[in-house]
Amino acid sequence: MADAVIHLIDDDEAVRRALAFLLMASGYAVRVYESATVFVEGLGDAQPGCVVTDVRMPEVDGIKLLHLMKASRSGLPVIVMTGHADVPLAVEAMKAGAVDFLEKPFDDESLLAAIRLALDRQTHDAQIEVEFAAIRARLENLSPREREVLDGLVAGQPNKTIAYDLKISPRTVEVHRANVMTKMGAASLSELVRMAFVVRSGSHY
Repeated sequence: MADAVIHLIDDDEAVRRALAFLLMASGYAVRVYESATVFVEGLGDAQPGCVVTDVRMPEVDGIKLLHLMKASRSGLPVIVMTGHADVPLAVEAMKAGAVDFLEKPFDDESLLAAIRLALDRQTHDAQIEVEFAAIRARLENLSPREREVLDGLVAGQPNKTIAYDLKISPRTVEVHRANVMTKMGAASLSELVRMAFVVRSGSHY
């Protein structure tokens, strides 16, 4: 992800310095925070990227941070760092939305690989959301009758069955079907069905 910022949260200054140096040497822009509390205070203005945080911290720990981020819908992927005895806590963090956890001591490449994976996943999720939004917008342009025809097509019904159910002629179904294909920007019936399934799996359409 271009211009991604790694938000590094750890109450141990030595750890912050060492990891910040590693990340900057690897080409990442880095912002460091001595506590999750400080990070949360500026969460609304946090630049896109990834969060790397210790799981055990005073005041706001890694678990509480994840819940706060989820409530704020920040969308930033979170990698938690944990000690050997904190693995159950790391599992709890994964359940709360963390994308990965690293058990200390970990090598440099493990951290860099986890960050690359998190950023790639975020980019992919953003692309999917753009696709959802575009398809939803096209669906909203369909007339009520066109939506009914689309429902029949998605259910695998032939034109004659759709016509019978809607009490219209097969020719009228063909006209509506052509309009649906045009409005949805679908080159084939299979693409049209895929669009409908994509949106239905991620919305209330």
